[in-house]
Amino acid sequence: MRFDVVISGGRVLDGTGAPPYRADVAIAGDRIAAVGRLDGAQAETVVDAAGRFVAPGFVDCHAHGDAAVFDPAVQRAALRQGVTTFVLGQDGVSFAPGSAETVAYASRYFAAVNGPPATSARSGEHPQPFDGPLSVGELLGSYDRAVALNTAYLLPHGTIRYDVMGPSPDPATPDELAAMLRHVERGLSEGAAGLSSGLEYLPGRYATAEELAALCAPLGDLPYVTHMRAYGARAGVGMAEVMDIAGRSGAPVHVSHLHGPADVLLPLVEKALARDVDLTFDTYPYLRGSTILAMMVLPPSVPGADTGRALKMIASEELDDWWPTLAETWPRLTVSHAPGMEWAEGLTIVAAAEQADMEPAEFCRRLLTETRLTAGVVFARPDEGPEGEESVRRMLRHPSHTGGSDGIYVGGHPHPRGFGAFARFLGRHVRELGDWTWEQAVVHLASHPARRFGLADRGLVRAGLAADVAVFDPAEVGDRATYAAPRTLATGVDDVLVSGVRVLAGGELTGATPGRALGA
Repeated sequence: MRFDVVISGGRVLDGTGAPPYRADVAIAGDRIAAVGRLDGAQAETVVDAAGRFVAPGFVDCHAHGDAAVFDPAVQRAALRQGVTTFVLGQDGVSFAPGSAETVAYASRYFAAVNGPPATSARSGEHPQPFDGPLSVGELLGSYDRAVALNTAYLLPHGTIRYDVMGPSPDPATPDELAAMLRHVERGLSEGAAGLSSGLEYLPGRYATAEELAALCAPLGDLPYVTHMRAYGARAGVGMAEVMDIAGRSGAPVHVSHLHGPADVLLPLVEKALARDVDLTFDTYPYLRGSTILAMMVLPPSVPGADTGRALKMIASEELDDWWPTLAETWPRLTVSHAPGMEWAEGLTIVAAAEQADMEPAEFCRRLLTETRLTAGVVFARPDEGPEGEESVRRMLRHPSHTGGSDGIYVGGHPHPRGFGAFARFLGRHVRELGDWTWEQAVVHLASHPARRFGLADRGLVRAGLAADVAVFDPAEVGDRATYAAPRTLATGVDDVLVSGVRVLAGGELTGATPGRALGA
């Protein structure tokens, strides 16, 4: 028996939910060739997995690596957690499909989330920025075999709406809806893994359930993935709309970052399941969130999709009665991304305002203006504390849960979740707290999300499937990133293969870029 790679002596967590068992894993080309006792097998590369688990590579169901995935530091941060696939195109805003104007809008509006757009540097070429027009096929083509991770892409509803309607808040006309539907159908034909919406972002906020359901009709078994219109204590509003869209379209539904009080959220999940909605959701194991500053502080009357108009309103006296209502919000916001004002990154709005000798509201207006609405923040939720921690634990234990980091890699002081979420799932929630068994963890982090996003040949350690494999030490795996030091790498995952190629060896990148654009 001769193979390209043999991972020997480990305990296999195959993704089916079965307990770990002692086996070798042999790889030929980009496929798993055999799983079992392979005494005498020869291979060009042998990975000694004694004392470690061998698992299918994890699928990050919610990652904002649309531009950042080309950064080797981001690839290493993900692989050090066992993540081999990013699901991109989240929250209804990304780079494709669209005209030059649309690509520029998505790049500008989500600059603090998805980062500055850049294509891959194949054959030693310098990366070039995405410009338009840009199709889903072209975007996926830029990822394919250009990075160490696999990528899947959701059609971003907000981008599609902007391409057809610009920043208009009006309901879509029949002709406009037909044009959006053509975008969806073409994107699916080019390999998209579903449709995403961001109903607290612009212009997705302006969409009706009727519009969204119509665009979900062609999805088939692929999911409608939604940043709902309301979360936390008001999640019932968001979930009612989710059920309405699912009922109208028949599409499976995946709710992004379903955070908040478990006593509120879990009954809503069960209600949807009882109505035969094919519902899953992702959460990350932290209490704080991260987003663009404009979404956190501007009232709905400000047209954030129209930067020029929004900045004029911010500079005027029109919002003078609004800023005082945010007095309790300022201490909860930490600046994560402030191009041109990097000195403020890592400081709360209150602390940065003190350094600038300003009131918090005045400083916030300056930050929005000087960054042209591209500033980002990490925000503390009102429910931080033991009750919030217990809610996180209860949510991730639900069978419909899948793992997602909501990782944002932009700015000098990002949220630590992109650098530690999956390692935290394993180290804290399995080894320390016992919220999952090891075999349950792999279902939540690999096989369940692979099914949800139609990745039929991934998520399991099984002969014939794609060889995305992570080898980790159950005694050592854990997160090290903190709010104070958010870019600290996780530990315990030292060897990872993607499509049969070793991309992480001894915890370091090998330089190989076998990652596939899945569906392309």
